[in-house]
Amino acid sequence: MPDGSFAHPQERQFNPYSENGGTILAIAGADFTVVAGDTRQSEGYSIQTRYAPKVFKLTDRAVLAVNGFAADGNMFVKKVKQRLEWYRHAHAKDMPLRAIARLIQTMLYAQRFFPYYVYNILGGIEEDGSGAVYSFDPVGSYEREACRAAGAAQALVQPFLDNQIYFKNQQPPAGSSHPVHLPLPDVLSIVIDSFTGATERHIEVGDGLEIFVILAKGRSTQGFDGRSGVQELSTTPEGDRVFVIRRELKKD
Repeated sequence: MPDGSFAHPQERQFNPYSENGGTILAIAGADFTVVAGDTRQSEGYSIQTRYAPKVFKLTDRAVLAVNGFAADGNMFVKKVKQRLEWYRHAHAKDMPLRAIARLIQTMLYAQRFFPYYVYNILGGIEEDGSGAVYSFDPVGSYEREACRAAGAAQALVQPFLDNQIYFKNQQPPAGSSHPVHLPLPDVLSIVIDSFTGATERHIEVGDGLEIFVILAKGRSTQGFDGRSGVQELSTTPEGDRVFVIRRELKKD
């Protein structure tokens, strides 16, 4: 209408969330855990940046991977780190992995009416020295698992992990059984193959790969000695240790 009014009702919508692609995964071993994520951040058909980390060290025994809406993910990691620092100042020690999982659950559930649009995977070492993986949905439901993938290529990666880690739909040779835990070199190979395959088949995965390896106290680094791109992030070599392995993925 000339006066600025409308002949019919008009609707306006605002979506506070966005989907920024990428994929994360974690695999627990007998005395180690591997957490990995690619570094591409995109929206639709546009690549916003080729280096947006999705995996973050929390303590020397805990690593958190976040995927979904990048802004929510970065803010959530910042708040978790703040809570862990408060705990460290109050108790003069790092929070155990199980307690961190419960903390994350509480923080997510507290925001359930306006959730952080992120899927979290927490990996690390429990107090008994075993590797553990906890997966979360955006409103705090979580469980401990042997492996989990999340993100844009979850539908490609999770069936592969089910086959290679859980040995789903496979019969062991006569007189033998499937291993409960795979050795570290095999797990690293599975992680690399997972992201290589996902990069080939999904446009929102690629550019770079960061693999965090958390080792229990006293475990040697045998399994990734000699690999290029390895960096230790541990604050002390006496306790649990954290390493990161950086690799290139396809950039197209």
